Amino acid sequence: MSINLKNKQDIIKEYGANEKDTGSVEVQIALLSQKISELTEHLKSNQKDFATKRGLLMMVGRRKRLLSYMKSRDLDGYRELIKKLGIRG
Repeated sequence: MSINLKNKQDIIKEYGANEKDTGSVEVQIALLSQKISELTEHLKSNQKDFATKRGLLMMVGRRKRLLSYMKSRDLDGYRELIKKLGIRG
C-alpha cells in the first residue's frame, strides 16, 4: 500500500531541488498525490475498508493545506505543480 523506494526516489528527483530534498512543499504534495491515487484504487475494490478511507481523507486534507500554503507563497509554482500533477480540475 505504500510507495516503493524506486517510485519515491523518482518523485523526489522530479519535484525536489536535489536527491536529498524530501521536505520541500512540492515533494510532499507529489508524494501525497501518489499515495492518494494508490489508496483510491484500493478503495474501489474494498469499499468497506473504513480505516483506509479515514487515512485517505486525512491525506487529502493535508495535501489541501500544503497546496493552500504553496499558493500563498508561490503562485506561479503552485499553478505549475497542479498542472504537472493533474489535480484541481
